[in-house]
Amino acid sequence: MPTLIITRHGQSQWNLDNRFTGWVDVELTAQGIEEAERGGRLIAEAGISVDHAYTSVLTRAIRTCELNLWRAGQSFVPVTKDWRLNERHYGALTGLDKAETAARHGDAQVLVWRRSYDIPPPPLEASAGYDFAADRRYAGVDVPATESLKTTLERVLPYWTAEIAPRLTRGETVLVAAHGNSLRAIVKHLFGVADDKITGVEIPTANPLVLDLAEGGAKVVGARYLDAARANALPSIA
Repeated sequence: MPTLIITRHGQSQWNLDNRFTGWVDVELTAQGIEEAERGGRLIAEAGISVDHAYTSVLTRAIRTCELNLWRAGQSFVPVTKDWRLNERHYGALTGLDKAETAARHGDAQVLVWRRSYDIPPPPLEASAGYDFAADRRYAGVDVPATESLKTTLERVLPYWTAEIAPRLTRGETVLVAAHGNSLRAIVKHLFGVADDKITGVEIPTANPLVLDLAEGGAKVVGARYLDAARANALPSIA
C-alpha cells in the first residue's frame, strides 16, 4: 500500500517574528530544529521506511526534510528539491509584520489576503527590496509577483501529478516536507476539499501526517498525525 508523509517545516525565524515570509529564505529557530528532529524520531518509532523525499528550495523546508530523515535513521534516502513546492508568494505583504499590517489596513482586509481562496495580496514591487527573479534557484522561472492559494495550487498540482504521484502509484513511501500552503494544495487534491473550506485546514508545524493510500495512490483510506497531542482536525475521508 502506498504511503505519503507530509510535514510542514518547523518554526522559522520569521514565524517567531510574526512576519509574512513566503519566498524569503529564512532559517529554522532552535525550536524549529527541535520540532523537525522530533518529527524524524516519530517516523522511526512508527517503523516507516521512506523511499524518496521531496522538498522546496527554501532552507526551512530543506532543513526540516534533512532532520526528519536523519533522526529517522534514513539520511541516505534520495531527496528532490523543487520551487513548485515553495510556500505561497505573499506579494506586497512579504517581510511585513503581521500585527502592523493589520493595524494599517484593518483586520478584515488582511484576513481576505491571508485566508480567501482566490484573492491574492497586492503584487510585490521592485522597491520592496526582494528580487526573487535574480536568485539562481529560479533561473528560467516566470517568478510571480503575488499568489493566492488558488494560484499556489495551480503550480503545485502539475508537479504532484508528474513527479510525486507516479511514485505512489508504484507503491512507494514518499515524504514531502514543505509549507503550510503548498501542503494545503496537496490535501485539497487528495481529500477533495471544497474551495471555501480548504483555507480552514491548518497543518501544524513539523508533525508528520501519514496518509495511507489505496492501491494506485489516488485515494486516501487512512490518515493520522504521528504526534496525536499536536494534531489538528483533518478533512473527512470520502
